[in-house]
Amino acid sequence: MTFDEPIGGASALFARFDGRVIHGIQGLSDPVTVDRALFSMWGQGVGAEIMGRRKFGPQSGPWPNDGWNGWWGDAPPFRTPVFILTHYPRETLKFPNGTSFHFVDATPNDVLRMAQEASAGLDVRIGGGPSTVNEFLRADLIDFLHLAIVPVVLGSGVQIWDQLQGMENRFAVESIGTASGLTHQLWNRKART
Repeated sequence: MTFDEPIGGASALFARFDGRVIHGIQGLSDPVTVDRALFSMWGQGVGAEIMGRRKFGPQSGPWPNDGWNGWWGDAPPFRTPVFILTHYPRETLKFPNGTSFHFVDATPNDVLRMAQEASAGLDVRIGGGPSTVNEFLRADLIDFLHLAIVPVVLGSGVQIWDQLQGMENRFAVESIGTASGLTHQLWNRKART
């Protein structure tokens, strides 16, 4: 992952996603597809997000004084508080559209509590990347997972399923294949026993 290749050269993963769906499907001239309908749920009912540092930017180690405010520029699409897991906290960044980035060094349980307090009673989205999602799955803190499988072979990268053997037994999993070639898996947490 670099400034020139924000997702490590894996842009083919996102080529099928229409960025407009994250704000809803109203007013679009293109036909509404199953993919668009499912992706339009991205922000519905979400009051806060948690993401890993590498989803926020390509830097590692102490934060450089370079003015970096995230991949999204001056208008991040979140419009909620976003908690970024990092071992190098920094000052909160606030944007006019309601997005605020809070940089925290915390366990999954602790950052989830922070996000729930900030969410005004709405859901908390675990936005990624794969290492962050894996941490929250291992801690058994995810109740619903929408996984979009893209028919692209990358050959390397972070695997979301490491150390999660048997996790599928905790969820009811439904798969939906679409004409675009995507497969949507909806993982719903079974009742805890």
